[in-house]
Amino acid sequence: MADWREQAELFGDVVFFRSSTPEIEKSSPEVFVWDLDKTYLDTTIDSLSGLLQAVIERAFSKKNIPGTDTLLRTLAQERAMRTGSQLFPIYFITASPPQMEARITEKFVFDNIRPLGCFYKDNLKNLRPGRFWRLTKQVGYKLQALMQLRVRLADEVRQVCFGDDSETDAVIYNLYSDICARRLSAAEIRAVLAAFSVTGEQVDTILSLQARAPSQDPVEKIYINLATDTDPEYYFKFGRRTLATYNTYQLALDLYQDNRLSFDGVYAVAEDMIQNYGYTPDELTKSLDELVRRGVLGRGAWEKLKALLADRGLTYPGYEPSMAPMKEKETRDGRVYSLEGHQEAWLPERIDYLHDDR
Repeated sequence: MADWREQAELFGDVVFFRSSTPEIEKSSPEVFVWDLDKTYLDTTIDSLSGLLQAVIERAFSKKNIPGTDTLLRTLAQERAMRTGSQLFPIYFITASPPQMEARITEKFVFDNIRPLGCFYKDNLKNLRPGRFWRLTKQVGYKLQALMQLRVRLADEVRQVCFGDDSETDAVIYNLYSDICARRLSAAEIRAVLAAFSVTGEQVDTILSLQARAPSQDPVEKIYINLATDTDPEYYFKFGRRTLATYNTYQLALDLYQDNRLSFDGVYAVAEDMIQNYGYTPDELTKSLDELVRRGVLGRGAWEKLKALLADRGLTYPGYEPSMAPMKEKETRDGRVYSLEGHQEAWLPERIDYLHDDR
């Protein structure tokens, strides 16, 4: 259990296990940042019992969020075909303790996923009186991890971030964006972080890392898995850049719309969810329809998907969404930023972090 310290880099309560070199970390123009718990693995570590269960659970017993392992393998395979490199620029952040690193790495091997690094929270030291409250407070830890990652990457890197609605990940990723872009003063950062129970030591570390980071917003997009079924309208206040999804099929459809995933990748995710998790084509069709009604999936993506989905049996021939998809209004480099009609800004000028109206 003590061997992990010999392999890790420790920064306060942030523990980093690197699986690449500094040269590789600096070389990728686009990096995926994936929260592990309830976003990739179906684990519950926001309670003492859940944390202890996660520690003792064997790797082969750890369950994926439906479709996530297939999605990541497909993204890695398609990137390798485009670039000729087998390296997949993905990092995981988990509030699991570093004592779990060996078993989680074993799970990655089982899933054929090879991240460049993984951040863990040195959480078992919080299992004592006076520190229990820190077990479930993740904002300070995750922001430190993200800022540690930022100074490792290229100055102009673009990050696609994945989280869930159980650990205020939308707040964390957007705060990270604002801190990197210098949209908030040091005093504002301290005030917001204090409201989220971030300790003074953690805030000092975050501001120190900010001073080392380029003055540039690295966050390209944020996906939030609705693990606790939060109303997706709550996320409107973060702008269209932050997209809440009910399942991995919706995530795959949006990645397809933004030319990050092929249709074969979308179909692989759907097939996995149907064959291994009990989803039906009708349920997946309702998920697609919900994206259209929410003004996420545009007309161009739907027109390309229509025949392909019907041909693979994921919709019936002649199917049309319950409302007509809106035409794309703003696209850049193959990414969709807005559709016609009244919609939220891609990124608001100011985000109200202090009022949670879920």
